[in-house]
Amino acid sequence: MSKQWFYAANGQQQGPYPESQFRDLIANGTVRADTLVWTEGMAGWQKAAEIPGLAPSAAGRPPGLPQGGSLPMTGAAGSPGNALSADLPLFGLLGRTLAYIIGMLLVIPAPWVAVWFYRWFASRVQVPGRSNFSFTGQVGDIWWAFILLALLGLVGAYDPLYQIIAIVLQAVVSWFVLRWAVDNLASNGQKIPTAFNGSIWGYIGWQVLLIVSFITIIGWAWVITAMLRWICRNISGTRREILFNGSGLQVLWRSIVLALLGSLIIPIPWMLRWYARWYVSQFELAPRGAAFA
Repeated sequence: MSKQWFYAANGQQQGPYPESQFRDLIANGTVRADTLVWTEGMAGWQKAAEIPGLAPSAAGRPPGLPQGGSLPMTGAAGSPGNALSADLPLFGLLGRTLAYIIGMLLVIPAPWVAVWFYRWFASRVQVPGRSNFSFTGQVGDIWWAFILLALLGLVGAYDPLYQIIAIVLQAVVSWFVLRWAVDNLASNGQKIPTAFNGSIWGYIGWQVLLIVSFITIIGWAWVITAMLRWICRNISGTRREILFNGSGLQVLWRSIVLALLGSLIIPIPWMLRWYARWYVSQFELAPRGAAFA
């Protein structure tokens, strides 16, 4: 299998690129001898000139990037770490989001559009140290869960009493979907041994608390933040843990901006991408046991 390469530019990780395309970047000067690069199997980031046979030697390195080690990436809070990022085409994201919503409303296509969307979105996410990040779930794995979620969404809109029942049942089904999604993450075509260990009762509790928090008008943003951190703490199976660095205030004001500008219709594609990319960038990989900052 051809190597997949990453390089550092303006303090950000770029890639992955197949080796043939990466050598084209070297040839056209995009990747220089002093550019920091990384591929699977390397202990840390190195100058391209230091990799035998990759690029000619040259002095210097990009400002602000350390010699070797992990590539520093800065999230909204300004703290360095191994943050995730996402390359989301403007109208590609919009079109797939609309297809997902329509598929759920039509119920029957729900499993197909959900898996299709998950696979595409995962392929656009860059994970430090995990080249060719992907999602390997199949429609047949858990088709019944997406059918139930779609039906419960329709039932919940029919009557207030049914809506309360639907919320609890949706939480139960969503727990199964979350476990399935975490189990099917992969890198370079090989499954990553991740698993979600959070209890179903804990997950239901967070969902109920989220609904109740809407009474406070703004409290839901802090509940979502705390719930995401709880989910991250309960993902196991790798040497690095996942952290969520976003704050309730950041979630709140970005959601308000998304809603206000989205109501104007035309800015929707730009706002949707802005919102999704920010959320992805708030997830960070850190050695197990690292304190949340």
